[in-house]
Amino acid sequence: DVQLQASGGGLVQAGGSLRLSCQASGFAFDDYAIGWFRQAPGKEREGVSYISLSDGDTDYADSVKGRFTISSDNAKNTVYLQMNSLKPEDTAVYYCAWPLGLTGDFYGSQHYWGQGTLVTVSS
Repeated sequence: DVQLQASGGGLVQAGGSLRLSCQASGFAFDDYAIGWFRQAPGKEREGVSYISLSDGDTDYADSVKGRFTISSDNAKNTVYLQMNSLKPEDTAVYYCAWPLGLTGDFYGSQHYWGQGTLVTVSS
């Protein structure tokens, strides 16, 4: 079974950093892309960043460019999201998902989500 385990959220002050992890299992870790999405209270879920598992290409939402970095460790089947210079508006539940393209759209009819990890940025 495909499983995505997101972790690393927490409470941090504005300007601080966190690193999220998405541990994947149950599929070949070189197919498609894994992405991070977030959903703030009262808002729709939005795409944050994506990484191709085959060639490492990445994409970011404009709101996080220059502050967030996505990376993958294929030996550990894990994707990371390093979040620096955090702002209160980054507060949200963060989810990882697969299988995606670099546009953030899912491939096929089977969509897999991690359970979400809460990031809270205080001002």
